[in-house]
Formats: sequence, C-alpha cells, structure tokens
Amino acid sequence: MISIEELMTIKILHQQGHSKRAIAKQLGMSRNTVNKHLSQDVDEPSYQSRPNVGHKLDPYKAYIKERIESALPIHLSAVVMMREIKEHGYDGGITRLREHLVELRGSAVTPEVIRFETEPGKQMQVDWGQMRGGKKPIHAFVAVLGFSRALFVHYTDNMRYETLEHCHRLAFEYFQGIPTDVWYDNMKTVVLERNAYGVGQHRFHAGFYQFAKELGFIPKLCKPYRPQTKGKVERMVRYVRDSFYAPLSTKLASSGLKMDVDTANIKGIQWLNDIANVRVHDTTKEQPAARLIEERKVLQPLPYSPIKEISMKQTGTVIVPLNFDDQPIHHDLSIYNDYCQVAS
Repeated sequence: MISIEELMTIKILHQQGHSKRAIAKQLGMSRNTVNKHLSQDVDEPSYQSRPNVGHKLDPYKAYIKERIESALPIHLSAVVMMREIKEHGYDGGITRLREHLVELRGSAVTPEVIRFETEPGKQMQVDWGQMRGGKKPIHAFVAVLGFSRALFVHYTDNMRYETLEHCHRLAFEYFQGIPTDVWYDNMKTVVLERNAYGVGQHRFHAGFYQFAKELGFIPKLCKPYRPQTKGKVERMVRYVRDSFYAPLSTKLASSGLKMDVDTANIKGIQWLNDIANVRVHDTTKEQPAARLIEERKVLQPLPYSPIKEISMKQTGTVIVPLNFDDQPIHHDLSIYNDYCQVAS
C-alpha cells in the first residue's frame, strides 16, 4: 500500500529518466509495485481488497458462544475455553481466542499487584473460597506454597475447626513437607481477636495454636487491605473457581447433574496433577511441580503418618511418601510466644 506522494514520486523519477529498478531501490519498494503504478494512467493509487481468509477458530465459534451463554452467570476464562476447544481439535493460538471472547463479552482491566517473593520452604498461604452457597454448600480449602506456587485444594461442606485442621494435614501430605510460616486472614478458627494484647499481638484459637506448635509451623496474619501479603492464595481461589469448579459444574449441569464434594475432590486431584501444577506460571515462568521438587528439599518433614485418602489411588496416581520421622517436631514454646503473638 503506497501513498499519493509515493505515487507522484514514482512518476516524477520515471520522467527524469530513472529506471524502474533504480526507483524501486530508492523508494524501498518492489519493482513489481513500481511497474504496476507506472502502467496505470491514474493520479491516485488503487488497491484490490484482500480476500477474506478464514481463521482456525471459525469452526469453533458456535461452540464457544453456546458454552459461554449456557454457563452464565459463571464466567469461563480464555484458558478454560482453550482447553476445551483443543479437546475438539483446535490447534491455533490463544491470542485469537482472547480477541474473540472480548468481541463476545468485553473485558475488564485488572490493576497489577506486585507480589513479594519468598525463599523455598518459608511460606504457605491459606484461604477458604466458597464455590457454592445454599443448604448444600461447597467450600474450597486452598493452600499455595510461596516459592514454588504449588497448589493444593480440598473441597468440604463446612469450615469448622476440625475440618480446617484436617485440610492442613492433607495439604502438608500433598506437598510432602511443612513450611516454616503459614499466612491467614481473619479466620475465626485461626485467630479469635486481632491485637488483643497490643498492636500486632493477636489471640489465636487455642486448638489451632497447639496444632501449629505440634506440627512446627508459625501462623501469621496478613495485614488488612494488603493484597501483596496474601495475594498468591487469593488469586488461586479465583483460579480454582474459574479453571476447575466453574467448567466442571456447568458441564455437569448441562447433563442434569449437580456437583457434590466427593466429585469435586476426585476430579480436583486430577486437575491439580494434570493441569494446575504443571502449567507454566505467569510470574515464575516455570511449572509449580518442577519448583516444588526444589522446595521439598527444605520443607520440614512430616511428624505424622501419611493420610491414606491423599494417596489419590482413585486417579491412578500414587504419591510415594518420604521416610518420615516417627517423632513429632516441637518448637520451644518461647518461639511461639515471640513470633505468633507479634505476627502481622
């Protein structure tokens, strides 16, 4: 495509006796372009419209539209739709898919939050995410290791204290070790009162306090309104909802079925092993599973026997436990007095 000025320059140079080769070289265009415009007795460049070439995504647009609409008000992400249409044979890229989803429903720009990075074995973040409310709720216990970004999720129908403790044991078993610090927000099963004994000196739930001491990790509380301190797990709650729960629950619903806790846990372990922990993480640019291998070297060993239900035999995948020490690990109580009460 050339401008009117370039067309006039071609004609003037030709009138001055320059060859087509010289004109093309001087103007940085092909000889065919120069020849075409010299052969036309016009003062404005003319162009032929390019043929409308189809895209690899076109055969899948009807499926995408139907899938997006049938899932409403649940939002299905581009990553989820990419995974589904690849199963149907799509071999194109995700960029065009993202553009098409914007055309269908628009997009919202989320401000970027800078995360704090931690060394291996140092930190785990924990949060609850409600996947479904009502009389038969489904809650997701979500835990993510700060260094590797390895993710663990367990689905329950309640958030009682004994459930929280059980979920911690399952998470430590899945990761095959215990970090030194675990971060929380305002769970009543973890902290009864913030700043109860002064600024940064909190009153922890007695049972949980003893549980943390027994297993050898220090509970810490995130500062309110600071997404940097617990942003990893909050983002993972959304990721679990968008990438796993919403796609599976809407597919079940289309077949007249309803998600339950057992189904969520069986399919959830498969999703963790096959998708979530082997994807390339946006921040680290590595697979969480690969970084977990490095992080396991510095995690504290489990002080209890492996929990059978985390063996994942129902998926065909078995975690082989390490040779755990039979003796419980205990930090001196003074460590908890020094650190737990001032955690913030």
